[in-house]
Amino acid sequence: MGSVPSFSRSNSSPGSTAAPPTTNFQEASALDLERHLEVYRYGAFDLTDAIRPALSLPIVPRQGFRHDCYSDDSAGVKVPVIMAAASRERLFDLFIDLIDPLGQVVDVVIETSHYGSDGAHQDLYREHIDMPVLKSILYDYEELLLNDGCAGIAVLNPAKQQEVQFDEHKMMIIYGTPLEHYERILISHDVYIDPKIKFLTEAEHVHSSSEKYYDQLMQLAMRLGIDGIE
Repeated sequence: MGSVPSFSRSNSSPGSTAAPPTTNFQEASALDLERHLEVYRYGAFDLTDAIRPALSLPIVPRQGFRHDCYSDDSAGVKVPVIMAAASRERLFDLFIDLIDPLGQVVDVVIETSHYGSDGAHQDLYREHIDMPVLKSILYDYEELLLNDGCAGIAVLNPAKQQEVQFDEHKMMIIYGTPLEHYERILISHDVYIDPKIKFLTEAEHVHSSSEKYYDQLMQLAMRLGIDGIE
């Protein structure tokens, strides 16, 4: 993939579980690892370059969505969530359609774990951007958003208390209520509900990125008018 793997054993998404403390990535030979990273197709499901499952394939990637719940114990709130995975060829268009219900003026957050220790993230926030302007910019960075395993983006409307996150695992995570409109959009893209679906975040997996993608991510942040970019 021409990029540098970053090993991940856990994820903070709703419904995820930590992987076992040992890693078969580190135990694999260089040749086995190289061959595994070159595999992107699992049945009818194509991965982007951003992420690969464990060599032992405890979870085989597939398309679908399920309902979950995000709990904030400190605030005493629970938020309904849809978690979804889609094959590469429909992924970006799906994201663009999913942000439509958020409205004509939204906030946007770039999420980056580039150079973060132990998977730490930095959030770069921009308030009040017109949806047509945002979409125009995002189309220019489609390759980055699909293939950078250390970058994600979230679009939200605080007034509606809804958010669509296209995370670094290239999953869609939709927060808020009601969620029926988002379900219809997912189904229109042939992404169907599957209460038993498991995602790659729920087992050991590997992220990939590169200096090229980091530079593009900073360009995206500047295009979005995010302050504080070095």
